[in-house]
Amino acid sequence: MSQYDVIVIGGGPGGYVAAIRSAQLGLKTAVVEGKHLGGICLNWGCIPTKALLRSAEIYHYMTHAQNYGLSAQGVGFDAAAIVKRSRGVSGQLNMGVTGLLKKNKVDVIWGRGSIPAPGTVKVEAARETEYGKPNPAPRGALGAGDYKAKHIIVATGARPRVLPGLEPDGKLVWTYFEAMVPPAMPKSLLVVGSGAIGIEFASFYRTMGVDVTVVEVMAQVMPVEDEEIAKAARKQFEKQGLKIHTETKVVKLDRGADSVTATLEFKDGKTQTLTVERVISAVGVVGNVEGLGLEALGVKLDRGTVVTDGIGRTAVPGIYAIGDVAGPPMLAHKAEHEGVICVEAIAGKHVHPMDKAKIPGCTYCHPQVASVGLTEAKAKAAGYEVKVGRFPFIGNGKAIALGEPDGLVKTIFDKKTGRLLGAHMVGAEVTELIQGFVIAMNLETTEEDLIHTVFPHPTLSEIMHESVLDSEGRAIHI
Repeated sequence: MSQYDVIVIGGGPGGYVAAIRSAQLGLKTAVVEGKHLGGICLNWGCIPTKALLRSAEIYHYMTHAQNYGLSAQGVGFDAAAIVKRSRGVSGQLNMGVTGLLKKNKVDVIWGRGSIPAPGTVKVEAARETEYGKPNPAPRGALGAGDYKAKHIIVATGARPRVLPGLEPDGKLVWTYFEAMVPPAMPKSLLVVGSGAIGIEFASFYRTMGVDVTVVEVMAQVMPVEDEEIAKAARKQFEKQGLKIHTETKVVKLDRGADSVTATLEFKDGKTQTLTVERVISAVGVVGNVEGLGLEALGVKLDRGTVVTDGIGRTAVPGIYAIGDVAGPPMLAHKAEHEGVICVEAIAGKHVHPMDKAKIPGCTYCHPQVASVGLTEAKAKAAGYEVKVGRFPFIGNGKAIALGEPDGLVKTIFDKKTGRLLGAHMVGAEVTELIQGFVIAMNLETTEEDLIHTVFPHPTLSEIMHESVLDSEGRAIHI
């Protein structure tokens, strides 16, 4: 029976990063995976959706070439080629993860792992799922059997949440798996849920010419975002032709031969039917906690995820959990960082516990949305007296030159200390800009520090600076 210092169950972003860092620290390490190295993010989530959205972005610019003094005739697209490119990007990165694990001398155990007892991982042959057969085992991968480890890290990720009546069937009602590989573009589409996944797919399909309706049960689109930013984003979505219904439920789906009729119930109790070719269910995800033997060992679960402390430890010594299975925010970059601090703690390093308030969130729709820290409403609810700064993209020279004048940066400070409590953005490339505010928060930067920082010109980042200046009534360009 093979003996390891660390075995990671799950080869997604959290799992493979944890395994690599573990090996770098001199620990004998293995990762158990039964579907695809890189996990959902690399194979069916973050990466391939960005490839699809990039194709949509290029198509958008081509169809609006006249806005830039250019001409383009006969612009069209090949849905199969778009999907092929997306899958190719994922395939390339999947091979990259395999190479990184090999380079760092991490053993790959191919199969489905469980924990029959602390210190033991039982691996069974990977089985077929609703999303097809498992990929072939990577070269050199170990297989089914019992393996020993002093430390076991659960990194099994999450899967789409299924609501009664909205069960996906792979043909008419899709999850993000099917939405990423459409055999052809539907003429009409209903997206249930306006979180990051739902809005990204709504944005992609609308840009490609699909008639898209979004239904959200909460009072605002993109419910986790700052209300002001969500309103600005919604205005742009609707300008592009997205139809959005908030405070609305899908109470029934009637499936036909090649269409679905949805019954929508509005806030006032009135109902309306809507017939579309396809439906995407994007109502969140749920942790993959089943079949691991966790509850029998005394590991605590809460609402479908594993309860951990700030460095990945569960209630059972020697068993850890990271990433989506360890609870929200369910983001790849959170999983990666969690994996690193978990194994560094195992190796005896001094680590800082995960501070979830400083984890940025990004949505790659058009326009993009990004945020970190507290919204204005949450800051006030927490008892802070706040100062708020705002600056629109229309006041920025680079945004005008790019032809991207629609957007807003909003910053929230503690009035007493000047501490940055939150930053929220909607507009071009804000998913690349947000890291500036994330760094500022991690360094405990104050409003005054940011005011005295010189931002390069002409850049979109100047909007960030002007937003900070505006919190003091000092914005220059508006």
